[in-house]
Amino acid sequence: MTEKLDLDHLRGWIGKTTEASDTVTAQLVKGLRATLFQEISEPKTGDAAPWTTHWCLAQPVFPMSMLGPDGHPTRGGFLPPVPLPRRMWAGGELEFLDALRVGDEAKRTSRIADVTMKTGSTGALCFVAVEHTITTPRGVAIRERQDIVYRDLSGAAPAAPAKAPPPPPVAKHRESHMADPVLLFRYSALTFNGHRIHYDRDYVTKVEGYPGLVFHGPLQAALIVEFAAKLHGGAAPKKLGYRGVQPLFEGSEFSVNADDTGAGMELWTANSDGQPTMKGTASW
Repeated sequence: MTEKLDLDHLRGWIGKTTEASDTVTAQLVKGLRATLFQEISEPKTGDAAPWTTHWCLAQPVFPMSMLGPDGHPTRGGFLPPVPLPRRMWAGGELEFLDALRVGDEAKRTSRIADVTMKTGSTGALCFVAVEHTITTPRGVAIRERQDIVYRDLSGAAPAAPAKAPPPPPVAKHRESHMADPVLLFRYSALTFNGHRIHYDRDYVTKVEGYPGLVFHGPLQAALIVEFAAKLHGGAAPKKLGYRGVQPLFEGSEFSVNADDTGAGMELWTANSDGQPTMKGTASW
């Protein structure tokens, strides 16, 4: 870290807002369906899009000259200029009120809700909470909170614990897929995500110290949402909270899992050893 972290300065971004608009196209829906292991078909105007299509809409576009070494835009602008080099999507909460549909003009209104500091095993952690409201001509479709975490670049990713991991949870509902590099590339393209940890193996292994390409947190969350909806006749949860537990990497099988709780569902993605990588709680 080359710059002192001034929390009072960063908290000055709280309350900052921005808006962006985009159109839900049939081509976008086809690409996202394919990436989420769904039937692609030929979407028509008015057809429902995948539940997290909003993560593909109106993504910020910056010139190459404004990108940092990790592929993210340089600090500042809407998000506070946190002087910690690693930025990850840590978790959040989703509230679904209406499906986005092919042909919809969707508007996203975003607000910086909070900026906080914690200390973890890798040092200082800065959390930025961002609230989003997605609307269409029919009204509010989605309310969301995203938790973004920044941390120092320690030279290597945290080592796996020496002790044996706990027995993996047993799921009542489960489906498995491969964490293929092409899958990660497709999702980066759909979300206009330039973060190099998802597609640049030299960068992610030699600079950030991970063993391979990192599976997107939002892609895991999207698969959890769609699995939950699949198990409830196509109805997305009214609310779903989720958080990353540990990184999921390319090159092996992973699973999407669910257990009924009576009041809702516990959902998680897991690596090839069955250890959870993201956990979520859904209610209808």
